[in-house]
Amino acid sequence: MTDDNVSDAEFWDARYSQSDQVWSGNPNTVLVREITGLEPGRALDLGCGEGADAIWLAQRGWRVTATDISQVALDRAARHAAEAGVSDRVDWQRHDLGASFPDGVFDLVSAQFLHSLGDMPREKILRTAASAVAPGGVLLIVGHSGHPSWEHDHHPDVVLPTPQEVLEALELAEEQWEVLISEEHERIQIGPDGQPGTRTDNTLKVRRLGG
Repeated sequence: MTDDNVSDAEFWDARYSQSDQVWSGNPNTVLVREITGLEPGRALDLGCGEGADAIWLAQRGWRVTATDISQVALDRAARHAAEAGVSDRVDWQRHDLGASFPDGVFDLVSAQFLHSLGDMPREKILRTAASAVAPGGVLLIVGHSGHPSWEHDHHPDVVLPTPQEVLEALELAEEQWEVLISEEHERIQIGPDGQPGTRTDNTLKVRRLGG
């Protein structure tokens, strides 16, 4: 947790309550690139935030289970889904993923920037995510590989693994999975001072064999 007296849920509820919009409202670029062209099925969006990815998937025919620790974020996401006309295609569920996880198996499990300043057991959550992928389905994990160029006082509790470290932590049985993408990429991001900086992200895309 970020504070001994504040739970992760309280922290994120407070973060989302500070403004009417925290994120851009656009789906994550890597999700769009890697999922476009896949046959729609059942999708699980972990850490859905304000719902942009889930809504984008629903608009393309996916049936989405979207989960976040923040009820404030989920309520906002549900409003956005209603405005987009896809409420019937998204099931919004509140989960502290270290303690509970959505039921079912999915053709796509997406974890986009599933990071927290708290004690979230990210590796355990991602292993559970892998177990929820249906035969023939895809697990797509996108995260930060390093701190932004303008940040020099790094939070000691934030671990930013390489894609290979993410893959190893999943403990996948090699004969049951195919690695489609394991890469890092650098992008330009505007820092808090309004000036452009750089940030390195990573993408891991694996497919469960069969199906």
